[in-house]
Amino acid sequence: MDSMRRIAITALAAASLTTPALAADPPTTPAAAKPFYTKLSNRTTFTRWAYTNLDIKARKSPSSKARSVGKLHFNTEDKRPEIYLALQMYTDAKGIEWVQTQLPGRPNGRLGWVPREGLGEFHLIHTQIVVDRRKLRITLFKNGKQILKAPIGVGKSSTPTPGGNSWIREKLNGFGNAVYGPLAFGTGTYSNKLTDWPGGGVVGIHGTNEPNLIPGRPSHGCIRLKNKDIVSLSHKMAPGTPVLIK
Repeated sequence: MDSMRRIAITALAAASLTTPALAADPPTTPAAAKPFYTKLSNRTTFTRWAYTNLDIKARKSPSSKARSVGKLHFNTEDKRPEIYLALQMYTDAKGIEWVQTQLPGRPNGRLGWVPREGLGEFHLIHTQIVVDRRKLRITLFKNGKQILKAPIGVGKSSTPTPGGNSWIREKLNGFGNAVYGPLAFGTGTYSNKLTDWPGGGVVGIHGTNEPNLIPGRPSHGCIRLKNKDIVSLSHKMAPGTPVLIK
């Protein structure tokens, strides 16, 4: 019996030496992540903005192969740091991030996508300006609640104030021009013709030396406030604030 058992064990050992080993399972490739969008701003109760890191092209869609719709700039026409809103983010299957922003200048309302590295740190604010051209009124909201309301002057029929979504790009003061009051804000909207803004083009929100014309339609496209109101506005909101002109 012992000899027969030894023979069987020897046979099994021999078989194990001649039987090829099973191949290891092939390495699995992780499934590609699904692209997704992230909302960065709703332009009413929360808005993110950033300065420019790179003077790069903005694209029609989040792809380096998409058509160019404009370009980021470091400074405004007044040599202030340019501000861009961060509206939403697109993350592709490889984890590459693109940010949608609005571009200043004509045509108004242009949206474009830039690589995330094209913009700097995001800043979060909770204010919004609404300009009502029919009621000749400006209203400032914070977290959706009204915190300021004032009468305004807007563009006359031949040089109307353009409507649409915009934002405050810069704050200017100390320019010593009584026509524009104690200070002014530059927006991302441009007039189709001209404005009261030095050099033309930009639709500004500023004070006035003719408060008797407010409320009314006396301007070339800019939005005028009485001086006490523009000062009050400056104390309650900062550049980066979204603007809705309706």
